[in-house]
Amino acid sequence: MTNETTVPLYLQGRFAPVPEEYTAAELTVRGTLPPELDGRYLRNGPNPLPGEDRGHWFTGPGMLHGIRLRDGRAEWYRNRWVRTRELEGHPFVREDFSIDLAATPANTHVIRHADAVLALCEVGLPYWVTPELETVGPYDFGGKLTTAMTAHPKEDPVTGELHLFGTGFAPPYLTYHRVTPEGVLLDSRPIDVPGPTMMHDFAITEHHIVWLDLPVVFDPALAGRGGMPYQWADAYGARIGIMSREPGSTDVRWLDVDPCYVFHVGNAYEDAQGRVVLDAVRYDDAGFRKVWGDIGGPTGPSVPGVPSGQVGVREPGHTQAPSVLYRWILDPVAGRVFESQLDDREAEFPTHNETLTGRPNRYLYTVNGDGIAKHDLARQTDDVHKTPGNRYSGEAVFVPAVDGTNEDEGWLLSLVSDDAGAAGELLVLDASDLSVQAVVELPYPVPSGFHGSWLPEAGTRSED
Repeated sequence: MTNETTVPLYLQGRFAPVPEEYTAAELTVRGTLPPELDGRYLRNGPNPLPGEDRGHWFTGPGMLHGIRLRDGRAEWYRNRWVRTRELEGHPFVREDFSIDLAATPANTHVIRHADAVLALCEVGLPYWVTPELETVGPYDFGGKLTTAMTAHPKEDPVTGELHLFGTGFAPPYLTYHRVTPEGVLLDSRPIDVPGPTMMHDFAITEHHIVWLDLPVVFDPALAGRGGMPYQWADAYGARIGIMSREPGSTDVRWLDVDPCYVFHVGNAYEDAQGRVVLDAVRYDDAGFRKVWGDIGGPTGPSVPGVPSGQVGVREPGHTQAPSVLYRWILDPVAGRVFESQLDDREAEFPTHNETLTGRPNRYLYTVNGDGIAKHDLARQTDDVHKTPGNRYSGEAVFVPAVDGTNEDEGWLLSLVSDDAGAAGELLVLDASDLSVQAVVELPYPVPSGFHGSWLPEAGTRSED
């Protein structure tokens, strides 16, 4: 029997929300911070208000955590809730059943584009925040963004354009958008897909957009019950689409793949034969149900002998990691897909040197319960920095060295959370060998969260 009073996984241990906002100055640093790190590390994640349970890890209101690094010092730490219309009590679905795209938790990612820092969540509009983490308000690109915005836009490192998409609960289920380097949204195109899936991420290459149309689908019967009204649907199928980046293009070459789900893409590029190579973290049916159930989602009735909604159940004999690094090689001309698992290690939150987004890359970085892994895709090897004791590393953001000549020349920044409630840390690793360069001691606990960015001081409008 299930003890209904048990605190959900996403509200305890390293996931436990903090009860208030803090500010601290002149933080203790162990080791030596590279002087080149002049900027802000920001990270987003859900942080319910005290005593609040939204029913799913993904639905708590967003809280930003920031650390200012300069001249080998950690000048400050701040955490702030993103003050959205939802946090103020406005419903996402109004009484007339229209959608308030500004009533979102803004809890998934934080980026900077065209000098605007944006807190992102895929169900609605981004929120403009200052580099000091104060909320300015919803951001709709001058009224041109009329759909939700993905939490995983892709900035082309060559053109400077920002590529993004929005999903909806009614047609059009998918809309593609393109933003200039100056921040002007100048292109929006509906893309035909058969239903409202939980499309969380996508990829770009030099000439293509890569879509992931996978079988985790919005279920209106679950809407309004709290939590996330999405679950695995075998009948939907699984396919990956390739669309030209040429202006005005909406034609997609869809290729069927083995049923799976992808929360996060590592990178994609075109190989010498013109095929698209896509690296991402893949969940099979049982792996997705395991993780989805653990964080509050409905797991569905289609696994034999598993009641709908039961948490953390795998099919008999399913022993592999729930999520693994995986590769698809897509040949749109021949209409074929080659699929392969790249590593047996459990993986999530893949990152890379973003100066190579959409271009061939050799290295990916992932995290799991052991720590941070570096994957050498050319040699098919990996190395791991293990996080000791009750400490758990978050997503490892790659910061390239300004004058670096090698792909892995730079640093990895990761917020470390503690399962016993101890104060958090900012871990700084040398990305070439995963050696510890410095640890910034934070004065307060930091819950495990989602995604972050390094904002170098150049180009940052600041109040300090």
